[in-house]
Amino acid sequence: MKLITAMVQPQKFADVKRALYEAEVFKMTVTSVQGCGQQRGYEETFRGVISEINLIKKIRIDIAVNEDFVEPTVDAIIKGARSGNIGDGKIFITELAECIRIRTGDRGEDAIG
Repeated sequence: MKLITAMVQPQKFADVKRALYEAEVFKMTVTSVQGCGQQRGYEETFRGVISEINLIKKIRIDIAVNEDFVEPTVDAIIKGARSGNIGDGKIFITELAECIRIRTGDRGEDAIG
């Protein structure tokens, strides 16, 4: 079992979700987050005052998958999120030690579905 965490641009989320659905990945948790990486932020002017914006809005997608779905899920995220520009995002894959479905008490791969 793996936990796939992806950080993508907000405007690309609809494309990512569509690509995930085409790959038959329907379960996900989505969070609106802020952060910066290689983009390092930008400057914005409001009423003549220049402000440096260091944290950029991103969408965080968390998906728990069984081993068979790791590559299709990663490929779908890349397909939907890639624009070729700095700031497209990152994908992190971590081992998932345990998963428990609260309703039934199922554990492991059965709980992920």
